[in-house]
Amino acid sequence: MTKWLAYSWISAPVGAATYLFATVLFWQRPALPPRQTIAAVIRPVGPSWDFINPEIDQMIAELKAEKKSVQTRQQQLDDLDRRLNTERAELGQVIQSVRQLQSDFDKAVLRVQDEETGNLKKLAKVYAAMSPETAATVLEQLDNQAIVKIMLFLKDADTAAILEAMAKKNNAEARRAAQISEQIRLSAHTTTTKT
Repeated sequence: MTKWLAYSWISAPVGAATYLFATVLFWQRPALPPRQTIAAVIRPVGPSWDFINPEIDQMIAELKAEKKSVQTRQQQLDDLDRRLNTERAELGQVIQSVRQLQSDFDKAVLRVQDEETGNLKKLAKVYAAMSPETAATVLEQLDNQAIVKIMLFLKDADTAAILEAMAKKNNAEARRAAQISEQIRLSAHTTTTKT
């Protein structure tokens, strides 16, 4: 029989007959559920807002949790902003206070410098009035910085005479006179403050 099915002129009528036989054999109308059952499945009983869907409930819970998290974060940011503004105001007050102290300090330094300049000018006049040997003897008791400050206000001839008197005493004083001369040379006030 399989030999006969290999021919196309036989296999086509056998296939058509099998199809018709299966169609007649399984031909049934599907049974429909009663109408009330369909309506109950499609439309729940009660108002639409009573409808329960677990996925929507889960989404609502997640949104509420996210909203609470955002509110907490916003509160933290607001607290941080208030704290930063308070610290910024305190820092501004401290900066203002430091500026005022710096200004007061600068004024005090200028006042002290002015007073020291006046005192140094008076001392320079006193040493200029002395003989170079006496002035050298007195100046030997001071440190080099003080001697340089005083000599900056002396005339060049008076400074030279005092340094010469210091150098004549001994070798140690000659070296000291050389150091004082070097410090006078390096001083920025030599040309501007001479009287």
